[in-house]
Amino acid sequence: MASLLQPNTRNHEPNQNSTTLSSTALEVEIINPIQSNRGRNVVRTMPEEDGVFLTWEDLWVTVTNRKVGTKSILEGVTGYARPGELLAIMGPSGCGKSTLLDALAGRLGSNTRQSGEILINGHKQKLAFGTSAYVTQDDTLMTTLTVREAVYYSAQLQLPDSMSKSEKKERAEITIKEMGLQDAMNTRIGGWGAKGISGGQKRRVSICIEILTRPNLLFLDEPTSGLDSAASYYVMSRIARLDQWDGIRRTIIASIHQPSSEVFQLFHSLCLLSSGRTVYFGPASLATEFFASNGFPCPTLQSPPDHFLKTINKDFEKDVEQGLDGGIPTEEVINSLTKSYKSSEIYQHVGRQVAEICKQDGGALEKKRSQAGFVTQCLVLTRRSFVNMYRDLGYYWLRLAIYVALAIGLATVFYDVGFSYGSIQARGSLMMFVASFLTFMTIGGFPSFVEDMKVFERERLNGHYGTSAFVIGNSVSSIPYLLVISLIPGAITYYLPGLHKGAEHFLYFASVLFACMILVESLMMTVASIVPNFLMGIITGAGIQGLMMLGGGFFRYPNDLPKPFWRYPLYQIAFHKYAYQGLFKNEFEGLTFPRDDAGGPFTLSGEEILRGKWQMEMSYSKWVDLAILLGMVVLYRLLFLGIIKTNENIKPIVTNFMSARHKQATQVMMNPSTTPLHGEIIGDIRKQ
Repeated sequence: MASLLQPNTRNHEPNQNSTTLSSTALEVEIINPIQSNRGRNVVRTMPEEDGVFLTWEDLWVTVTNRKVGTKSILEGVTGYARPGELLAIMGPSGCGKSTLLDALAGRLGSNTRQSGEILINGHKQKLAFGTSAYVTQDDTLMTTLTVREAVYYSAQLQLPDSMSKSEKKERAEITIKEMGLQDAMNTRIGGWGAKGISGGQKRRVSICIEILTRPNLLFLDEPTSGLDSAASYYVMSRIARLDQWDGIRRTIIASIHQPSSEVFQLFHSLCLLSSGRTVYFGPASLATEFFASNGFPCPTLQSPPDHFLKTINKDFEKDVEQGLDGGIPTEEVINSLTKSYKSSEIYQHVGRQVAEICKQDGGALEKKRSQAGFVTQCLVLTRRSFVNMYRDLGYYWLRLAIYVALAIGLATVFYDVGFSYGSIQARGSLMMFVASFLTFMTIGGFPSFVEDMKVFERERLNGHYGTSAFVIGNSVSSIPYLLVISLIPGAITYYLPGLHKGAEHFLYFASVLFACMILVESLMMTVASIVPNFLMGIITGAGIQGLMMLGGGFFRYPNDLPKPFWRYPLYQIAFHKYAYQGLFKNEFEGLTFPRDDAGGPFTLSGEEILRGKWQMEMSYSKWVDLAILLGMVVLYRLLFLGIIKTNENIKPIVTNFMSARHKQATQVMMNPSTTPLHGEIIGDIRKQ
């Protein structure tokens, strides 16, 4: 905390020596080659011809919400990133690190407004596929896959069809070795309930996946978050030395909270933020001198990054005991450092560098070879999803065990139901339980659906594949498992109670059960795309199914349902209606039962029971009901696809609208806060 520091009060106010020292040191830093921790001499000169130069000037970002109104996250930030260098964005929590990174990568949320200018090689252009990659803070990976499988599947999705499988496999293995994961190639990633690789190794797997296309621009959001100092250094040193492996002079920008001294030495440039303002931007090696020349020297035994953050962190100032002699409020310290930075030669040099980069004719970024074709994407996603479902016990196998247990319970309760008059109600109750509660249990897979959506969102934002390919792959891969669940518990439920004999009747029964389960899965996937929270998603899905169940026509017969809402439209759109009708027709048609009351014919036909007791619509056959169910499956999957695509399409529109409203005296950046790949690949994928 700044209030605990005992600054050199003689040098606390910005003075002439501060500018002079910065100017002298900066001149030496620029002219003389320095020994880079990335393994080669780096001469910090301008301009380099290859690689990606990224500049941002007078960048403002504000966020709007109902509680606090409009709040500035970034305030007039200016800086640059050059090829072959690692730029670290540092600062206390809430200072705007991730916001700046997202703004540069084009990932700001739709509730933000952005102004200023961001240029790539001196031009306003969008980041094309393969030229940039973004590694998120959370390692969202398929925990059931091995390291080799995770990287190889991604290689098959991202690399073009013109590359052979052997070439893609070789690229994957080389990338794994680049990040030092060769000893963990055949180890599963692991997750909840399953031991796997360490946190640092997971972070390196995430990086492996994103650098398969050999991007020139790499963004990393908190790459050392949750790692110990040793793991943090290993991860960052591998990142800093990537150019030694592939020879690409890569521009690397990483937001990082509190690096160790060893990690700090890997940085070429440092952007230090506090409350959205730039406290320092320049060579990382000069940051300590900058603080010292302004009256805040780093103690001998303290890490420079720790010293910087303690000096400008005001989050806990109120909790620190006050009254120490010479203590200075943190806000005053931040204002002093910000003012000193803007009057320093370092700040002037940053402005000149930005101007020089903007003047150079760097040319537009060319889109690298496109990702795999649509058919390849579908096949790879289907295969990967199938493997994940097979290895994840909670995805289908646990549900299969529960279904078998429920089927045995049903079979014993309704064992040898017979053909008495009372069996009419018993058969109807059994059909209702199958169509309602057995299919209701499908919501148990919702946590797995949410994890699938998290992986999809990460991969989709970086343009690994199209939305349509994901929906198709997810749908096709689940079919074999749902067929097994339909046939095994279905056979127990059907034959032990002695339902309508005949293979055709059983297969129809299993088909309806299959259609209902895949339909509910489609519904829950749709919910997962809207409500990515386990508890809220399960509640939402259960509520929707509960309403459909009530209006399905069993708990209250169709003719007795209140017409507003329940009869029209709920009864007509509830899949339970068609499941009930199909199962009831399949069971009762062709059977006869004794009449309980005296007089009249001795028996009741199944058709009479369907019309009179159950009030079924008999104008069409049971196969029409099955066809409607299958059609609803397709409709729900299309709805799932439509929601995902709508979210993708609406986000840039909202962002552009918000930015346009914010455009007053400043020029709004042309790269909207959508995905960095949005402009290039979304249009291509829509065609798929």
